[in-house]
Amino acid sequence: MYTKESLRIVFMGTPDFAVESLKALIDNGYNVVGVVTTPDKPAGRGQKLSESAVKQFAVSKGLPILQPEKLKDTDFQSTLRSWKADLQVIVAFRMLPESVWSMPPLGSINVHASLLPNYRGAAPINRAIMNGETESGVTTFLLKHEIDTGDILQFERTPISPDDNAGTLHDRLMMIGAELLIRTVEQICSGNTKGTPQSELMPSDGILKNAPKIFKDDCCIDWTAPAATIINQIRGLSPYPAAFSNLQKDNEEPQPMKIYNGRFEQCTHNQPLGKVSTDGKSYIKVFVDGGTITLGEVQLAGKKRMPVADFLRGFKTEGCELKFMN
Repeated sequence: MYTKESLRIVFMGTPDFAVESLKALIDNGYNVVGVVTTPDKPAGRGQKLSESAVKQFAVSKGLPILQPEKLKDTDFQSTLRSWKADLQVIVAFRMLPESVWSMPPLGSINVHASLLPNYRGAAPINRAIMNGETESGVTTFLLKHEIDTGDILQFERTPISPDDNAGTLHDRLMMIGAELLIRTVEQICSGNTKGTPQSELMPSDGILKNAPKIFKDDCCIDWTAPAATIINQIRGLSPYPAAFSNLQKDNEEPQPMKIYNGRFEQCTHNQPLGKVSTDGKSYIKVFVDGGTITLGEVQLAGKKRMPVADFLRGFKTEGCELKFMN
């Protein structure tokens, strides 16, 4: 049995998603004895060193910080061991070697943005929306050898609405995850560390949906795909990294354009899929199977993200043929 004060916690994480969980631990009076995050990296045009969101928050709270280049480094592991953690909490961090995740007597727990065992992997939020899911959630589980496969401690569901994109779902799951983490740590403090094996929660057909990392090819829109697939791809990649297509004006060189949102309208047409219809002032519609997709916000390479009406003010379309290339 542990109390909030006696339970020594080391937190590991990097992005904004992880900050909310670290903040929740501190706000709820838990004893966070140190933080592990990624090394500072050059970013932007000036290549100035950029600190992770977790580091920035940890610095503001005066917490000890480690930023190892390699997690198997002996000096790093020696310092980590000296913090004498009872429990490690991992949220949106790197894959840990066993010598790290097995270090604390209570083990290491992870906060994962999906309903495990489905959507194991690096991009569960993006992949769930891209696949047209109507439900997601957050799971806390104990780490083991294979990534995202440990025994489940707790989970919470949330619906995915047609208006959700990766950004809105990310923010909602971030808050749910922080609350779920607190309930999970309370469970561990009470002496209950028994989880449910994921093998007991497998789908009836035994087929799992995975969440591999997003690559450039995942972002390129195929305008011959079903309209729902295209809309879900746009939603699932917005605002980052964003779906894109190559906009061609007459016979000019195609320009990559990011597309952040769109609305499908059913209609009958005989136009080539990917061809663009626009009044040059207020709308861009793309012909797809069974109708059109009206674009909302777009961004040409090297330009700012903007509503289509603003984009059209600076992009001459009169007398031109526009089409999107796969």
